[in-house]
Amino acid sequence: MAQDLVEIASDSLSARINPTGAELWSLCDTHGAQYMTDADPAFWGGHAPLLFPIVGSLAGDRLRVDGIDHAMPRHGFARHSAFDVVEQAPDRVRFRLTDSADTRAVYPFAFALEIDFRLDGWRLVMAAHVHNPGAEPLPFSFGYHPAFAWPLPGGADKAAHRLTFEWPEPGPVRRVARDTGLLLPEAEASPVTGRDLPLDADLFRADAVIWTDLASRALRYGAPGGASLDIAFPDTPMLGLWQVPGGHYICIEPWQGHADPQGFDGEFATKPGLVILPPGAVRSFRLSVLVNP
Repeated sequence: MAQDLVEIASDSLSARINPTGAELWSLCDTHGAQYMTDADPAFWGGHAPLLFPIVGSLAGDRLRVDGIDHAMPRHGFARHSAFDVVEQAPDRVRFRLTDSADTRAVYPFAFALEIDFRLDGWRLVMAAHVHNPGAEPLPFSFGYHPAFAWPLPGGADKAAHRLTFEWPEPGPVRRVARDTGLLLPEAEASPVTGRDLPLDADLFRADAVIWTDLASRALRYGAPGGASLDIAFPDTPMLGLWQVPGGHYICIEPWQGHADPQGFDGEFATKPGLVILPPGAVRSFRLSVLVNP
């Protein structure tokens, strides 16, 4: 649902964010070039949802706490929630979501999720902060899900786009089951050669490509002769890549957490990949995007 979008700007870029989900909808330069998805509903109408308090799917879409199952949709509820604007300036804005009777009915924990957006020249800086104001440990996952234009502005061929990782990525990748969204036990050979991953729609015929233990915390996305994006995610050890094949976007998704492994049937707090945040503590997740026009 599109509320009135909040706009921030630097001397080089402008960004528009929807308070529903605190979702980045647009990242443009001063010449009008758009670096985000066109959100064509024929493929996927999302833009950049925030994934909280889970990443991916739970078995049966159920979150179990103290033996009680709570209904929880894929990627959690934050992406459909109304965030409050709590700070705003011409080049920055902060949004906040806190627990309520509605969230506690499905996720029985006290929390505050804040997300900062700031533009500095050609760089967009985001930072999500998960606070535990309660008296009990807070189990959660968090993920970014931005969909960048593919091809990027600048006229480079779509087929020439690639990711160049900070470090070599020889480790295996994982997939999810199409019917349940659960993490399959089988590993696949890395599609990365050294540090380079040429992008092709065929990569996504079997759904997302997932690294549950990524060496890199940064990468470059782009193609020779066109724009590129330098993307840094220093606080997230996992990464998903996804598109509906043929779409005009590529989702580059830094995660802390992933879908339930196939066969997992335990308490939510024992799910692999979770953060268990002590009472009174804060955990932050940064994501920056430097536009090279």
